[in-house]
This record gives sequence, C-alpha cells and structure tokens, in this order.
Amino acid sequence: MSAHRKRSRPPTLVGRPSACNSGVTLFTLDDLPKDESLDTEPLSATPRRSKRAKYSASVKSESVAEVAEYVNCSPSRRTASVVKESGAASRCAGSSVASPSKQSVAKKKQALADLEMPHPAPPRWREVYDTIKDMRSRVVAPVDTMGAGAAQLGETDPKCQRFSTLVSLMLSSQTKDEVTSAAVKRLRQAVGGSLSVDAIRQADAKTISDAICKVGFWRRKTDYIKRTAQRLHDEFGSDVPMTEAELCSLPGVGPKMAILTLHVAWKVNAGVGVDVHVHRITNRLGWHNPPTKTPEETRSSLEAWLPDELRPTFTGLLVGFGQTICLPIGPCCESCQLSDGLCPSAQKPSAIKVRKGGSKIAEVTGPSLEIKFEEQDSKANITLEP
Repeated sequence: MSAHRKRSRPPTLVGRPSACNSGVTLFTLDDLPKDESLDTEPLSATPRRSKRAKYSASVKSESVAEVAEYVNCSPSRRTASVVKESGAASRCAGSSVASPSKQSVAKKKQALADLEMPHPAPPRWREVYDTIKDMRSRVVAPVDTMGAGAAQLGETDPKCQRFSTLVSLMLSSQTKDEVTSAAVKRLRQAVGGSLSVDAIRQADAKTISDAICKVGFWRRKTDYIKRTAQRLHDEFGSDVPMTEAELCSLPGVGPKMAILTLHVAWKVNAGVGVDVHVHRITNRLGWHNPPTKTPEETRSSLEAWLPDELRPTFTGLLVGFGQTICLPIGPCCESCQLSDGLCPSAQKPSAIKVRKGGSKIAEVTGPSLEIKFEEQDSKANITLEP
C-alpha cells in the first residue's frame, strides 16, 4: 500500500446499548481521524457514492413508497390528489394519476367548443322544408293517427292524458307506431279502462307485460313503466313533470322522449326531438357538415339554426315523411319532389322490376333486360339495351 493510503490506526468497533432494548448491544465503526499530513482523505468504512447515485436512490425509494401507498389505498382515495387523514394531509397518489393532463383538458374544452359552435343553416333548407310539408299534406302517415298525440285521446283527465303520452313514447322505442298504439290500448283496458299513475302502480308486472308483450324490449319497459309511475306518485304529485331534466331523470326516458313529451303533453317548445327518421333524413339531405353520427349530434346541429316556431311540429313532419316516402331501405325517390335537385342523395333508377300483376317490387340500376316472345316460331328474342 502506498504511503498516502496509509492510515494512522486501524478502524475499531464501538459497542453501545440499543435504545429499544437494553439487552441488545449495537456495534458501529469508530470515526476515523483525518491525517492532515496526507493530501487525500482516508478511506471510509463504506464506499463513497456520487451525488447522482444518491439522488437516484432517493427518488427511487420515494417512488416505490408512493406506488405502495397508492396500491394499498382505497379506490376513492386514488382519485384524490390530497387526502386529509387524522388532521394531517397525506398523499394518496401522484399528480399524474389524480388530475388529467393539460392535453386531455384542452381536448375536452375543444370538444365542448365544437359542440356549442353554432351550425350554419344549410342552403335552400326552407325550400326543402316547404316541399316536404307539401308532400306530407297529401299523405296520412302512421305517426299522424297512431303517434304519441293519439294516445291521450282515450283519456278525459288531463293528468291521465299527459301520462298516457309519456307511456306511449316509452313504448315506442324500437317499435313501430302501429304496434305501440295497439299496446297502449291493451294496457289501458288491462288496468281498468284509464291509463293513470295509480292504475299502473296497483297493477302487477305480469298484467303490464301481457299487455305490451308485442313491443320491443317489453320486459325492460315493464320495469321502466312501473318505476316511473312510482316516481311520479312520490315526487311529482302523480303528474308528468314540466322540465326536460326532470323527465330525463325518470327510468327509460331519454332526451328525445322528454322533448316530445313536453311538446305533446304540455305544449312547451323544448327543442327538436330526433329519432331514427329525423337522423336519417337530415343526413340524406346534407343538412349537417360534417355528417352527424348520433341523434344527439343531429339535435345539436338542428337546434343551432332551425327556427323556434318550427320545432314542435318538425319531428312529426319528418317522421311521417320517413314512414311513407324516404324509407330506410328502398326510398321512393321516383315519387319524391326533392329528387329534382333538392336532395343530394336522390337515386334515379333506370329500370323497374314489375310483378305479373303490375306492382313494383324493386328498383334496379344498370343495363335493362328486355324479353320478347314471338308467336310465329315460339322463339324468344332477348335484347340487351345499354
């Protein structure tokens, strides 16, 4: 060993009693004096660690402690950045877990801004609206005679009229108007002749299910109707509430049902009720830029520019148009007045397939096939027209 590494004396062990147990003796290395005659410090009992290593070890230990504390804490504490416990603040999770990042907050604000941004009125929309209204004036659609407005015709009490309208709309989801109207009539008869809140509360679930078993999701709707009747009895005086928020709080009632209930039952202009027909037709007409993907997006777009005075009757107008002319599959574009430049989705078939009796069964496009039979030689001439 070189002279500058030589020590004045070897390290010694010093024993001292433990503070926790007097019967235990702890041994430590005695402090080594520095040899001032040497230009280097003496070797310590333990190897020196650099400042970077010490910092990394402290950060690592702190991170491990935080993760262990985060895993062991309850789910409710994991969502909080700071939890007060026994009068002292203790960290439950890191800030990266407790609070969203700035990027996600910016995206959320941008999404809300895009939703609230006024949608411009589409060009020539008024001309399209008046044309649809003119066509609907000459056609009676199922919604006109069997819709939610027709359900209250069998009642005399205003409360029962409003409740029957709400029940009709609840049953109409995923169900045709013809089936819904028949179910409302059977339900009214099953509960004693009047569709009231008390009558539904007193009726058992099987009675309601047997009456509405033809509608879609009848088991689920049976539960919704029973629970809604109880809520109306307990919280709204056995009457239908007058706000969209209160209606949407009822079981099985969404924004479309709430808006239409206010339109029909209370004559309150609450917005635009959007169902599958309104969603489909307005997108076919190109009224949304970009095209909407959900009925709620369609409603936000329409309410940005559709005049208030047209909203109460807008849904029924387009629903009837979708039931009779602008069908989901095989729309009757040849008989629609919008096909002449007002509808960008209009189809112009080049040939029509006809049954033997003369009724149309389908529309086809492409080259037409014409078959002629000659009586002289009983041979068939087939001509393919481009």
